[in-house]
Amino acid sequence: MRPKERRDTGEPDLFRARLDQIIDLDHALVKLAQAIDWRFLEEKFGAVYSDEPGRPPLPTRLMAGLAILKHSYNLSDEVLCERWVENPYFQHFCGEEFFQHRVVFDRSSLTRWRQRMGEEKLQALLQESLAVATRTAAMKPSDLARVVVDTTVQPKAVMFPTDAKLLNRARERLVRLANKLGVELRQSYRRVGKLALIKHQRYAHAHQFKRANRSLRKLKTYLGRVIRDIGRRIAGDDALEEIFARELSLARRVLAQDRHQRGRKVYSLHAPEVECIGKGKVHKPYEFGVKVSVATPVKHSAGGQFVAHVAALPGNPYDGHTLAKVVPDIQALLGNVLERIIADAGYRGHNAAPEYKFRVYTAGQKQRVNQQINASSNVVPPLSP
Repeated sequence: MRPKERRDTGEPDLFRARLDQIIDLDHALVKLAQAIDWRFLEEKFGAVYSDEPGRPPLPTRLMAGLAILKHSYNLSDEVLCERWVENPYFQHFCGEEFFQHRVVFDRSSLTRWRQRMGEEKLQALLQESLAVATRTAAMKPSDLARVVVDTTVQPKAVMFPTDAKLLNRARERLVRLANKLGVELRQSYRRVGKLALIKHQRYAHAHQFKRANRSLRKLKTYLGRVIRDIGRRIAGDDALEEIFARELSLARRVLAQDRHQRGRKVYSLHAPEVECIGKGKVHKPYEFGVKVSVATPVKHSAGGQFVAHVAALPGNPYDGHTLAKVVPDIQALLGNVLERIIADAGYRGHNAAPEYKFRVYTAGQKQRVNQQINASSNVVPPLSP
């Protein structure tokens, strides 16, 4: 079912004052709400819905407005809900006509909406932000002809992975799922598993590594026993095998992986797509998340620095091997042809299309390229989790 979109009726209420009679109409959020083409966003995001019967989803302006506020103020979903209730400008920006004393949406609705839209549809928010900047003279269209492309890491909200924690968590998840589905196990190892994890952490902290490794082997033994026990219990039941398939696959990968192994590893059970990425940062040698490509205009516009394109790059590819996909996506999003693409030394040996061979400049290839890279990299906003 399609969402019931909000429209400003202009009708007064006998017992409530309208928001536009309370707030300052010269506020930045009020002007931004007037400049955004909400019909364009409704058309883009409405394509994922169908006309089948069911509960209508939340209005597009509410969800799109929340997404814009979240990233503009770098807020988490929980803090965004708290701020929305107490801030009339947030409510007016999301299409409310009267002040709401309670949250009209659930925190989990934000997550489900982002998952339903996907990366491709959410590009419409970035596209509309650039259109608003152009309409309000905050940026000239010519500013987007030259861009700086770089990669960073979008960190994931996961605990620092250790073998002991992953082994114990994998066992807990399997036992929890088995109890939920009524699969009776021979032993859950709940008490001894927790004790082995505590001992491993204490021995490792005291540099008693032989004892720590003994506790680690116990954790591996407990997980292996639970995996084999579940395999015997669900053998021949196609429905249960399908339900347990993902958890058993992750548990077997955690049990088999080694700290020195090369290639893909499991760093988080609830987000197995997380990768360990090293970007050469002194204060943070390794980050756990997904590599992201960010493009910003070389020229600092009158309204500030804007992000021209953002794309996730799963698999931790080499930076230079991402231009073949990133450059066409930037042009499709901006609607113009790029005159120059500036990148750092990590893009040497890039795989950009032949027509862009002489438009891509890497650090040290031409004078003043390093200065442009440093000037743009200092103003790229931090990525919110």
